[in-house]
Amino acid sequence: MLLISEVMIANPQIDDFESLVEVLKLVSKSSNERFFKMDVKPDYADTPENWEDRLEAAFY
Repeated sequence: MLLISEVMIANPQIDDFESLVEVLKLVSKSSNERFFKMDVKPDYADTPENWEDRLEAAFY
């Protein structure tokens, strides 16, 4: 299971929500993970209210 916190820790260059979405898309395509867990809320100034939906769509 892929955790959003692991993605954020492994990619310290991410500094906004849109960058996180793009990195998550790449990670989901290159990993064998089938499941994704949002264990933390991304703490970026541009994190939208529908952040969970956006990240889920990016992963799948």
